[in-house]
Amino acid sequence: MRRTRLVAFLTGMAVTLVAIVVLLSTGIAGRLLSGGASGQRSAAGSGGPGSGRPGSGQGSGSGTSAASAPGGKFAAVPPSLGLRPGTVSPNAAGYPAAEAALPKLDAYQLAGQRVIWSYPGLTPPATLLWAISHGRAAGVIFFKDNVGSNAHIAAVVKQLQAADAAATNPVRLPLLLMTDQEGGLVRRLSGPPDLSAKQIGESATPQNTATKEGTLAGTFMHGLGVNVNLAPVLDVYRTPGNFIDEFGRSFSNKPGVVSKLGRLFLTAMQAKGVAATVKHFPGLGAATRSQNTDERPVTLNVPLTQLRAIDEAPYKGAIAANVKLAMVSWAVYPALDKKFPAGLSRTIVLGELRNRLGFAGVTITDALEAGALKNFGSTANRAVLATNAGMDLVLCSGENPSEGSAAMHAL
Repeated sequence: MRRTRLVAFLTGMAVTLVAIVVLLSTGIAGRLLSGGASGQRSAAGSGGPGSGRPGSGQGSGSGTSAASAPGGKFAAVPPSLGLRPGTVSPNAAGYPAAEAALPKLDAYQLAGQRVIWSYPGLTPPATLLWAISHGRAAGVIFFKDNVGSNAHIAAVVKQLQAADAAATNPVRLPLLLMTDQEGGLVRRLSGPPDLSAKQIGESATPQNTATKEGTLAGTFMHGLGVNVNLAPVLDVYRTPGNFIDEFGRSFSNKPGVVSKLGRLFLTAMQAKGVAATVKHFPGLGAATRSQNTDERPVTLNVPLTQLRAIDEAPYKGAIAANVKLAMVSWAVYPALDKKFPAGLSRTIVLGELRNRLGFAGVTITDALEAGALKNFGSTANRAVLATNAGMDLVLCSGENPSEGSAAMHAL
């Protein structure tokens, strides 16, 4: 790569890293760091019962944004983030801290701060601890086989935070420590939310129940030190028992209901110091039971008018509620991009999510090793394609640190 291209590439990575560091550098993120330590492997796409993998395709906040500018208004996102004029960020107050951190990072650290790592079993390996202690990891995702008990995972969180606090790490901010704690059958930790999204939607008082379950989830996860939840699911299922409804992962088959309940759940959870991640943009609600992006490529031939009126509608409310992260699906949506899965498509990530809907938070891919990407080469190639499409974080959830390392070196 010629020097000019390298400089341009690293500059682009630094700009994206600003958005990630901003997520961590609010007062809320500081509370995440100080507030307590915190089977069967199914596809990231399904995230089914007992799954060791992220919910397909798969923060921190308070009742009032910690990033509000004087007078109660959000500061505008700096133009260098490349978002449309007028877009606002719920974390704009952290921007100076991010700018101050960037000059201290070398190329490996700039790349590593784009990567979420994973590992097998109950004990974080030395290779992962070294990567964290040298600023080469944005965070870690936990699966069911990483969790022995609540006390065990709280101790692991402390161990990872200690590595993050090492003098060799110039990134003086909390790690993103995440899991899929959707509720019902899709949970990695032994605790709330107890109800699935569908059970919340079918309860006697859905809005009250959504707030209650979000509050319980945030309180529980914050107590363990797990600061990012890859939930709630905002998919609007089309037919009973389909891919997203099979395990009760959707609040409703009505976009207005999904929007309202998702917003209440994420707002309550972020008020307790746990970042919410809405997924799976632009939506997997039309997928049939066999259309599992973990296992194979999936194409959803949903008309553009329907995609925007039904599937994308709940994201408007989530963005207005200052949701911190958004996960983009691995399905192909020909109405928007006939060639690339959503998470590899600049048309969808930058055009649809960023520019049309105005999302100013952090984007994260679904599992990088998913079967949906079998035609897109190695982990290294997939990581580069995703970041070139505008994704901030790449999720290496194969429970093997070599995957995270491969993604980092490729970047």
